Amino acid sequence: MAVAFTKEESFETASETLLPDRPVSPHPNLVTEAGLKALELQFQQAREAYDAANTIEDVNERRRHAANPLRDLRYLAARLRTAQVMPNPTSADVVAFGSTVTFRRDDGRVQTYRIVGEDEADPKAGSISYVSPVARLLMGKAAGDAVEAGGQELEIIAIA
Repeated sequence: MAVAFTKEESFETASETLLPDRPVSPHPNLVTEAGLKALELQFQQAREAYDAANTIEDVNERRRHAANPLRDLRYLAARLRTAQVMPNPTSADVVAFGSTVTFRRDDGRVQTYRIVGEDEADPKAGSISYVSPVARLLMGKAAGDAVEAGGQELEIIAIA
């Protein structure tokens, strides 16, 4: 077959299709029930995107469109395989995984966050990872306790 009839992949296309894996945290993969459902949904969406990409005729375009979903599928499969669903806290006496904690900073700001798994953390939406520095300081503490974070004192005013 003449070279004119083959489609060679360019270096640029190859670099777009050989994406490095998403880093997997070394911490235990603790999740809430909602966090597990979110991981399952993300896996399903990545699978659908990968399947859709595989219907593309042009091999280079197919590889380009399949690269991100394939990387996400590898990451999400690993996270689902290692997920440890944690029960909801049975007490609001101390801050634990799954607790919603409200604290006051030195400057008077009051913040409320739910402590969740790494993949479900979204500070803008009111959730932080249990491995975040603030969550680590708050875990095991009770209402009225204070901790120092980044040169500021945080006083726990409520736990739910």
